Order: sequence, then C-alpha cells, then structure tokens
Amino acid sequence: MYIKRHMTGDPVTIPEDMLLPEARQLLNECHFQHLPVVNRDGLLVGMVTDRDLRSAWPSSVLSKAEHQLVYEQVRQTCVVEIMSTDLMTLSPDATLDDALLLFTRDRVGALPVVDEGRVVGIFSSRDLLAAYKRLFGVGEKGSILVVLEDDGRPDLMSRLVTLLERQGVAFTRLLKVYDPDQGGSIFLRLNTFKLGKVCSLLEADGFRVRRPEC
Repeated sequence: MYIKRHMTGDPVTIPEDMLLPEARQLLNECHFQHLPVVNRDGLLVGMVTDRDLRSAWPSSVLSKAEHQLVYEQVRQTCVVEIMSTDLMTLSPDATLDDALLLFTRDRVGALPVVDEGRVVGIFSSRDLLAAYKRLFGVGEKGSILVVLEDDGRPDLMSRLVTLLERQGVAFTRLLKVYDPDQGGSIFLRLNTFKLGKVCSLLEADGFRVRRPEC
C-alpha cells in the first residue's frame, strides 16, 4: 500500500539551466512525460512536462519567419522559465489512497516522490493502476471476481470464510462494500477454474451471488 513499493525509483532529474531543446530530446529519447527539476543542491524546485514543452514550441500556424524567431527564443530558454513550481509531492511512506486522492483532485499524471527535499522517485497514474491491479489480484492465473449480496447478518463474513476453507476453495481477497444503489456487497476474489461449481456451493449455503443483470 505504500508508495515506495510501487514508485519508479532513481528517476531522471534535470538542472534549472537545462535548455528546452535538451529537455525535449530527453523526454523523447527516454519516453518520459515528466521531468523533475532540481537546483544545485539537488533539491526539487519544479516539474517540466511534455505538455509544457509543446506549449513553448512555435505554433505550426505561424509564418516561416515567425516560426524561426520563436524557435530561436526557445533554443535559448532554460526550463526554469517554464517549469511548474506549485507542486504536490508524495513521501515514500504515503499510501496508494493518498496518491489517488491527489490525482483526482489535481488532475495530474505523475507526482514526484520526495524525501527531505530530494527526489527519490516518480509515481504516475499508470503506476497507481498497476499497484491496484496487483493489490486486488487482477490478471492472476485462475483469478475470478465473484460478487455476493450482503444481507446484513453479523456473522456473514465468518460464515463465508468458514465455508470456503472447509470446502478447500482458494480465495485471495475479500472486501465488503456498501453501495447506495445496490446495498451491501461482498467482493470475493477466487482462484478457481470451476466457477459454476463454487457459485452453486455458495448458493446452497444461503449466499446470493449477484449476477450482471442484478
């Protein structure tokens, strides 16, 4: 659940005086979208994105002379002139939930991971998806998600676990969720190739499996 386990460590950083063409070349060659900018002491001072660089480049609607004039300015401009400085960061001990809330609120694609002012990682929305995929077992061999109705009985979870263990049904995740539209649900991640048999077993013991049409 912690960022340090899912971030991209030892990220590439750039100095404040790097020129824009150099930064753009680095992004293109390394297939990055974000470059943390650090000062002479190695401390984070800003972030440059591929969008920032595209915005700085001369527009294709300019005349040839105008295009050349703007490009000459770009060639002599350092990243410190266009970088974003109002940054949100994560600490290595922040959680995936912390990152999700920041991505949703600030609509950013990546966040620098900072420890005592120094960049120790980059955590992107793609990293977040991969982390939750691993956390919830999506894509594991034989992994199937079954949704059960939560009928409100206080012993429902313990009954479910006891049944699965008694019958030797392998499961890896168990999550209880309340939805205003559907009521309570239990999300059960199974490792089985006999889904029909397991569902019949659950229903025979009084559990209701939520079908897609439900």
